[in-house]
Amino acid sequence: MIDCIFILLIFFIVTTVFVEEPGIEIIRPDAVLDQDLEKNSILVAISPEGKVVYGGKEVGVAGAGARIKQLLNKADLPVIIQADSRADHGVFSDLWSAAKNAGAKKISISTLDD
Repeated sequence: MIDCIFILLIFFIVTTVFVEEPGIEIIRPDAVLDQDLEKNSILVAISPEGKVVYGGKEVGVAGAGARIKQLLNKADLPVIIQADSRADHGVFSDLWSAAKNAGAKKISISTLDD
């Protein structure tokens, strides 16, 4: 009986989806239309100061593009940009272009849930 429990435990551990958060607190803008985001995705954040953050570390636009390209080589994942509502639009546009140039086929914007 214990063997069955351990096998089930291992199964659930292996099949669990781990979402890596960007590592900073973001105030996301409101949106009229929203939909649930996929669990397996690449999350990149833009702070109010315009810093691009991935995995809790500031990577810049070029670093985020390189990291996205590296992750897309392993699997075809959607890219989710979590931009603070006070962030500069130019940084957002640069990050969007970097993700597109890295080969991202699906790029989404994370907004505030009501």
